[in-house]
Amino acid sequence: MAYAAEHDSPDGGGTATLPLNDLGLGQVVAQRARGRFLNKDGTSNSRKYGMGRQAWSHLYLRALAVSWLEFLAWLVGLALLIAGVFAIGYRSLGAEALAATDQLGLKDPFFAAFTYSVGILTGVGSGPVTAMGTTAQWLTILESIGGLVGLAVGGGLTLARLSRPRPHIRFSQRAVIAPYRAGRGLMFRLVNTEPGELSDVTVSVSLAWYEMVNGNRERRFHELALERTRVEFFTLHWTVVHPIDHESPLAGVTPEELRQGKAELLVLANGHEETFSTRVTARTSYLYDEVVWDARFADMFVDSPDGIITVDLGRLDRVDRLEGGATSKPGPHE
Repeated sequence: MAYAAEHDSPDGGGTATLPLNDLGLGQVVAQRARGRFLNKDGTSNSRKYGMGRQAWSHLYLRALAVSWLEFLAWLVGLALLIAGVFAIGYRSLGAEALAATDQLGLKDPFFAAFTYSVGILTGVGSGPVTAMGTTAQWLTILESIGGLVGLAVGGGLTLARLSRPRPHIRFSQRAVIAPYRAGRGLMFRLVNTEPGELSDVTVSVSLAWYEMVNGNRERRFHELALERTRVEFFTLHWTVVHPIDHESPLAGVTPEELRQGKAELLVLANGHEETFSTRVTARTSYLYDEVVWDARFADMFVDSPDGIITVDLGRLDRVDRLEGGATSKPGPHE
């Protein structure tokens, strides 16, 4: 049920609305924002103007965030593109710009120039081929300098990627509301997908939705009380549970009311990453249409021949529909 807390105003003029937790966003942002606050990958669904293009900053952050396969593909592709541009420059000067290309055993003159360009750019050397003439020598000098700069940038980005701690916490794609103990519970799951260990993991969940306050439709925030907010050893997976009791803002709420209120569950997880001995953060959110009612998560545990407790991450998102109001009682590491 939607509600708003009220208290006597300090000037004695009746009641005033008690400010609820807005997660630091402020009332202007809370009321003006449309759509979800957080994307599924945890990034903020917002934009800032007036800061300049900051193309290099965005490119740097993008290079740190992409997968290793994409990162290496961009490095190799960019190097080949630059080498190709310089090869066109050498060929535009005529066949006499590069001497001894016949010793490479290549019939295609452009490929011979491209081979020379790659050797200069990467610093491995051009073999018997040499640049002839002032313009060709200047192109060689510029490409050599560009290769050194590219090596420094590429090496720096690689080192930054290797030394940057990332949480690699994966959340279930959907949350569920199912019978829990004597009532109902809101649940979702998370798991650490990296071999490195996480410990001292904490989770907080806030509900953002529209409520009727003094006849006005306003977005309000409520921090949801969890069955467990912290686990010391995060070795397997964790089913986070919010018991929907009489004190919960979700008490008596129907799927239609969640839809009308455009409800969004904002999830924040923090943990200690032991490899780099630092704190890492992961975020996600669940919209009202990403909450499955009268369902429970499928069991993730699988039998292991050596007797070691094993979970199957492929089952993280599996949801089973409940029949006949079956009771679901997951623990923190169900």
